[in-house]
Amino acid sequence: MANNNIGPKRLVVGAGYGWKDWMAQRVTAIVMAVYTVVLLVAFLTGQNFTYEGWAGLFAQQWFKLFSLVTFAALFYHAWVGMRDIWMDYVKPVGIRLALQIGTILWLVACAAWTVQILWSV
Repeated sequence: MANNNIGPKRLVVGAGYGWKDWMAQRVTAIVMAVYTVVLLVAFLTGQNFTYEGWAGLFAQQWFKLFSLVTFAALFYHAWVGMRDIWMDYVKPVGIRLALQIGTILWLVACAAWTVQILWSV
């Protein structure tokens, strides 16, 4: 019996997360980098370095939405990274599942807190 599990006809199994998650990590990193540049430009070109000045920046609807999108990208970026760590290094399925559920709950709580903070300004 010949082993056909090599070369272009090899049997590929697994979760299949590779390409999509690799791309998601890059796209979310770009979103976060652009936000950082915008925030730095706002800081370096602004004259009002008081709480009121920053509150004024975050009070603008476009900046709230941009911040929310950036934090959503951050949370997804963190999820992909943590899920991969749990999958790669935690072998007992029950512990891995508990860690993944804990991570999801933590990130959802952080997302809710982010919305609360952004819309309280």
